[in-house]
Amino acid sequence: MVFVEYAGGVYPSVNHSPWNGVTLADFVMPFFLFIVGVSLGLAFKNLPCRLIGTRKAIYRALKLFVIGLFLQGGYFHGSGSLTYGADFESIRWMGILQRIAVSFLVAAMCEIWLNATNFNVSSGKSLMKKYRLQWALTIIVTVVYLSLFYGLYVPDWEYQMPTDLSSSKTVTFSVKCGVRGDTGPACNAVGMIDRKILGIQHLYNRPIYGRLKECSVSSPDYGPLPPVAPSWCGAPFDPEGLLSSLMAIVTCFIGLHYGHIIVHFKGHKVRVQQWLIPSSCLVLLGAICDYGFGMHLNKALYTFSYMCVTAGAAGFLFTGVYMIVDVLGYRKYWTIVLKWMGTNALLIYVLVSCNILPVILQGFYWRQPENNILTLIGIGH
Repeated sequence: MVFVEYAGGVYPSVNHSPWNGVTLADFVMPFFLFIVGVSLGLAFKNLPCRLIGTRKAIYRALKLFVIGLFLQGGYFHGSGSLTYGADFESIRWMGILQRIAVSFLVAAMCEIWLNATNFNVSSGKSLMKKYRLQWALTIIVTVVYLSLFYGLYVPDWEYQMPTDLSSSKTVTFSVKCGVRGDTGPACNAVGMIDRKILGIQHLYNRPIYGRLKECSVSSPDYGPLPPVAPSWCGAPFDPEGLLSSLMAIVTCFIGLHYGHIIVHFKGHKVRVQQWLIPSSCLVLLGAICDYGFGMHLNKALYTFSYMCVTAGAAGFLFTGVYMIVDVLGYRKYWTIVLKWMGTNALLIYVLVSCNILPVILQGFYWRQPENNILTLIGIGH
């Protein structure tokens, strides 16, 4: 995550894909959600009281959501500015931590309440039967996502942008749609639902598709608009929106299943087997959907194919780390570093990826705010 944050602008293959397709950066969010699910399976394996567990889960989800709102809602004005504060008329409601909070809460509630107690697990089939209600909900969430994504009618819409940063005058842009099931940047159901429910002023105002060739002369980086840029290039779009979060919840459910395997199977061989089979099936299903049915891999939309491929890849990586550390016993210095990063993931994310550390550092300057530490070492903007 830290590598992507600072190297993505230098190496386009590392940075997020502008729209369809995946890069290294596009695996980070699903891997977070996957391991959240795995952790839930372990945390609630011996739950003494469901009500206490529910209260703890709600408190933790609210804490994550509020921290995410504070960090990504626009309260901090980023490196290069010593001002702060969020306008409730334009605050961004959704974000990375908010999505993790929602996925965590739904998966936690299912693990607490949709769990068949006093059920002996002796095989993969009996494991599926024990958690059949959770799998039923997973299927329902997937069907709801696909139905809305491909079934909702997206009408024409418009948005306004200021003529320049120092002016209160705005110009209105009209976007022609009138379609269903579109997977492009302008007319997809994901963006329409966010505009209708959250409000376009509360969405991420630096959309990822601004790096497409149609929208940037510096593509695959952000840059000035081409002379004949489409009208939708500057429209806000939230990559962590409402509809796309449904597939994020499914990723968390899949991770929860891998956690269940740890709880109910004790042998290394059976665990690895139970992990590799669904991982292979998920990657294969995602590839078939992408190449065979045109359901493109797309992080911004969190498409079904993207969910399958990234969740399957997370399963492979998880199995590989398990083989190296738990089976072969390689617990050298590199595992100590990774363990520290894993147990302090939220702190690292807050300090590094949300620009908190740069904001703190540039608060110390000599005579003029421009003469700060970050400017001196060439990081400040």
